[in-house]
Amino acid sequence: MEELKKIYIIGIEGAGTSALALMYKELGYDVSGSDNGDHFYGDVLAKKGIKVFDGYDADNLPQNVSMVVYSTAIKENNPELFEATKRNLKKVTYPEALAELFNKKIGVAICGTHGKTTTTALLAFVLNKLNLQPNAIVGSKVLDWNGNSLVGKGDYFVIEADEYQNKLRYYNPWSVILTGIDYDHPDFYKNFADYKKVFADFVKKIPGHGFLFYCNDDRDVVEVSELATCKKFSYGFSENSDYKIKNEKILITEKEISQTFEVFNKNKLLGKFKVKILGRHNVLNATTVIAFCHNLNLDLKKVGKVLNEFSGTARRFQYLGKNKGAILIDDYAHHPEEIKATLQTARSIYRDKEIIAVFHPHSFTRTEALLDDFAQSFGDCSKVIVLDIYGSARENSGKINSRDLVKKINRYFPGKAEYVPTVEEATKFLQKRIDKNQVIISIGAGDVWRVTKKLAENQ
Repeated sequence: MEELKKIYIIGIEGAGTSALALMYKELGYDVSGSDNGDHFYGDVLAKKGIKVFDGYDADNLPQNVSMVVYSTAIKENNPELFEATKRNLKKVTYPEALAELFNKKIGVAICGTHGKTTTTALLAFVLNKLNLQPNAIVGSKVLDWNGNSLVGKGDYFVIEADEYQNKLRYYNPWSVILTGIDYDHPDFYKNFADYKKVFADFVKKIPGHGFLFYCNDDRDVVEVSELATCKKFSYGFSENSDYKIKNEKILITEKEISQTFEVFNKNKLLGKFKVKILGRHNVLNATTVIAFCHNLNLDLKKVGKVLNEFSGTARRFQYLGKNKGAILIDDYAHHPEEIKATLQTARSIYRDKEIIAVFHPHSFTRTEALLDDFAQSFGDCSKVIVLDIYGSARENSGKINSRDLVKKINRYFPGKAEYVPTVEEATKFLQKRIDKNQVIISIGAGDVWRVTKKLAENQ
């Protein structure tokens, strides 16, 4: 890395690649890149003076580029990748590039099907506030940073470690947080056993002097944790957890909505904690951060104070504003268990309101493989609007469509689901019907956030 001066990133506006671009920039490299996506991270890159080409063209590549990093979503026939090969430039995938930096530090990898983004951001936020000066890569904008990466002079490097395409194989962690395991990415893993094995292989890599923190409420996580040979600590609501959660409560005042909870270690109360991020799943995320800090011998009173300062990450139950009194929220949930958690959180807060979910299914293979689970995950909303499936860069078509999902939802919840194909149509549909008794939540990994964002802008 020391020999490189100019780095070009193909697919630079992805969650991970944009964070890596910002990190390279902070480390003193000349960074540019290209993308043809929804430009969700474009503003973050622009603020740091990183040039981004809209679309892929061989002419975009600088003449004196030292290394080309490319997203794993980029196809082999990409003209910029072809040009890099033609010029015999050094080419590495995003996870390989990240591993090149991560493996030189004391690496902390947060992995699991759910909760990676918030847990990574929260841990990095706490360590940074307590002056440990960590490096961090997060898969979403951290609201307190106005970005999704940190470059620090400290020893710790905290990353959101994505299991898709087995990116975990590149990382050599000192410690791991394993949040949960539910079957996902059926376009890459043919069954749950294959999916689960990736996490099993990963925790085996933790050295004896490292740590594994694992969710004790998930049977599959507990089973995988048994394969690790390092020091292990469980956390959760379960009675036998090393870090046990009790007495969680939601607090609603005129100024804010928050939640409090207590954490016990070996029947000893470590403290009563308060966070602004909502839902039982976020109590779990915060508790594993507390457990990690406890094992670093950090002052838990200071940890608790910092936890309460954390504002969250973009697209994770993010309040966007109001329209005609209706509350507008955006959430990244794209797996049935995540949808349930998001809607349960909404229902626990807005008990007397009509909750409308605008769901954007993400990938044809996931929708097909988990169709019944998706159909049964909308119990806590009053109505669900389903957009056309968002194939992203992975897929152009599949054996199933959104009308199939609407039929399934209505089989379990008669009349609850309605098919509205596009973001634009959904926005117009809601604008005509919106009122002060509603909570509208855009849900999904695609660009469904545009619905609630546009409604917030047109109030």
